[in-house]
Amino acid sequence: MIREPDPNDAPTEPAPEGQLAKVLDYLAFVAKNRPLTVLLEEAPRRIADCIGADVASLYLMEGDGRSLVLRGNVGLPSWARGKVRLEVGEGITGRAVELRHPIAVSRAADHASYREFPDLEETRFPAFLAVPIMGTAGPLGAFVVQREEGAFSEQEICLVTALTAPISSGLRLARLLDDLRARPRKGRGGTQRLTLTGVPVVRGRAMGAVAAVRRPTGNDPSASGSSGVERLDAAVEQVERALERLRRDHPQLTADQSSFLDSLDLMVQDQHLKRTARDQIESGATVAEALGAIARAATRAAEEKGDAFLIRRARSLEGFCDTLLVLAAPTTRAALPAKAIVVADDLGVYDLFVTARTRPVGFVLTKPPADVATTLVLEVLGVPAVSEVSGAFRWLSPGDIAILDADHGLLLVNPTRADIGAHRRRTKREQRSSPGQSSAEIKKDER
Repeated sequence: MIREPDPNDAPTEPAPEGQLAKVLDYLAFVAKNRPLTVLLEEAPRRIADCIGADVASLYLMEGDGRSLVLRGNVGLPSWARGKVRLEVGEGITGRAVELRHPIAVSRAADHASYREFPDLEETRFPAFLAVPIMGTAGPLGAFVVQREEGAFSEQEICLVTALTAPISSGLRLARLLDDLRARPRKGRGGTQRLTLTGVPVVRGRAMGAVAAVRRPTGNDPSASGSSGVERLDAAVEQVERALERLRRDHPQLTADQSSFLDSLDLMVQDQHLKRTARDQIESGATVAEALGAIARAATRAAEEKGDAFLIRRARSLEGFCDTLLVLAAPTTRAALPAKAIVVADDLGVYDLFVTARTRPVGFVLTKPPADVATTLVLEVLGVPAVSEVSGAFRWLSPGDIAILDADHGLLLVNPTRADIGAHRRRTKREQRSSPGQSSAEIKKDER
């Protein structure tokens, strides 16, 4: 039966097309409470699509309220996220935040406030528009769009300004650390949900329980005499086997990584070190006492000469001695839970052999890498890592569940179900993606 049209029926309107459809799609996306990582990933892509831009960048206000950090982006190299930083008033972006109104120019390099980042090759995209993202108490960040040609029109400036308004609500809901400084911690394992920021070192994402790295105390009871020598020799053999596995599991080592492992080989094969330790143990010293004396002597000699190379080598030797101590005299005080997100001030040789045995899923460092060894340890271990996460020990409790987003340089502590769901969906997509494709290259809607 054919139904006759009812004159009272509302007329059917065609679906929106073109730019309007993209704007409506974006508004539908930001209307929902999205995890911060999803907002950082999707908002730049969608707004760039709405405005026909080649580059879109989302900067967040961090630290003391004077720093702008690039956290979300499409169109620029992935390494820029978390590493490109401006002060308020610096560059066209910082100037727009300082003035609290948009700045649009057809040739960014000609603007008096222009700040160049040569590695980004931004000169390819001279048309530049920076819009401050305003919150209730002041700027929360900035949104920047760029393209190769065609200055942004007044209508486009108005559109981008309007499209950034919902981001303000999303950022406030994310509750960054700055919003929580005055809030007290809860009880055991009860840190409130918050987001800590840092600088990406090794890209990737992971979820796990937080654990602080543990070092031997130096006064662990351990055997002396022949038993102590046997334990020391067994520990040295374990390190030798671990080095062999590292080289086997990482056949494509860089020159720096290979050089770093070569230096460890030299320590393992150092007959003077082993002979000195054996002599002290056979004379009645414990393994801890013998190794501690060797490390202190090397540090003292290096500091007296003031030679930077010797100081770095002494630091590595100290980590090597700590490694031998834990392997020779295992103690629960040096044990870590398996598959944790490990928090530390710094990393070194000890972590390469001892901390790594628990197969951590990520690392959070409170300071910048002290030297090249720290970065090399992280690269060899190959798990996501973020550095310069200030306040980590103050805000984190052992056992807190966290999502480490080293693509954007974020640590989400006690994430919501939505955060966890987004992370798991992302992980599944990455597992289905082609080998070698980084998470930064995956562009797919979060529905």
